[in-house]
Amino acid sequence: MERTAVLLLLLLLLGVGLPCRAQTAAPPTVNISLDEDPEVRWMPLSKVFNVNFMKEAAAIVIDSTIPAWVHHAIAPIVKALEHFIPHPYAGEIRGLASHLGLNLSDTIMLNFAYEVSAFCTSIVAQDKNGNVYHGRNLDYPHPVLRNLTVNLVFLKKGKVAYRGTSFAGYVGLWTGQSPNKFTVSGDQRGTEHWWNWWKNFVSAVLLRRSPVSWLVREVLEEAEDFQDAVVHLSKTPIITGVYYIVGGVRAGEGVVITRNRGGPADIWPLDPVNGGWYRVETNFDHWLPPPARDHRRETANKALNATGQEHINMDILYQVLSLYPVCNRITVYTTVMSAVAPEKYHTLIRTQGCHQ
Repeated sequence: MERTAVLLLLLLLLGVGLPCRAQTAAPPTVNISLDEDPEVRWMPLSKVFNVNFMKEAAAIVIDSTIPAWVHHAIAPIVKALEHFIPHPYAGEIRGLASHLGLNLSDTIMLNFAYEVSAFCTSIVAQDKNGNVYHGRNLDYPHPVLRNLTVNLVFLKKGKVAYRGTSFAGYVGLWTGQSPNKFTVSGDQRGTEHWWNWWKNFVSAVLLRRSPVSWLVREVLEEAEDFQDAVVHLSKTPIITGVYYIVGGVRAGEGVVITRNRGGPADIWPLDPVNGGWYRVETNFDHWLPPPARDHRRETANKALNATGQEHINMDILYQVLSLYPVCNRITVYTTVMSAVAPEKYHTLIRTQGCHQ
């Protein structure tokens, strides 16, 4: 509490502002057993979420992302391409379609619709003792997603393999943690448009490129450590540009990876010796100025500089992520995490977004 009070005083003196007014709620937690067949492993969702509501919400997301004429025109093609989707995602999507009572093409479209319009802020920071903290706001222009946000715990042989925060009905992860190894978040690069949905889908199924959120899951499940995760997130072909932000368990293990479809465009690691004890990534290349209307990077930088490396911790990081406009009207949830303390993984839903 004392450190939080210090931060608030500094923010007032520097004119940065105060944490926005925002109601919050903890999302439910659902265990997903990776030992179960892919077509049934997501069934526990139906014990937590109303299936009819999930079906209605899926329709809202699809209709607001893909124009109706495109939806109807490509539905038969999408269904035909289902056989190109890799294991285990094809089975998981088939299972979700069955559980939700959706047709298969709509469930596939739903999962690819989430790959568009993920406006986010991620921060990775290191304190004076070498502890690495990682936080993120996930922004989506779909208010209904606040009622679908869920913490997922993926189990292997009864033990936690990894965890993350996602949306009911979606098999990918934009936020996750491999305990005692690394944390990862994904931020959309630039501004996507709905017409890129089809380009991204074709890139995924025909060119065998991974959706950005599926790669997060694969790395969380398979990577041995921070360095292994960074290599795979940097080099694996993906369907669209993205920023991957990764935090580790040792001093200096923090990085922002700027991705093109085929590989890395830039690697921006922590550099605490030279003053680079934190990195802030929104949705624009860090070496270029953001659009004049977007003040998230500026606000977060000012707040972190006011805080100082000696005061940073998970609570302070949450306060920084709560500042307007870092947290804004389309912010769905905020997560703070540290791989060296996996039990402290914490997500709160911003039930009405954030406002000044």
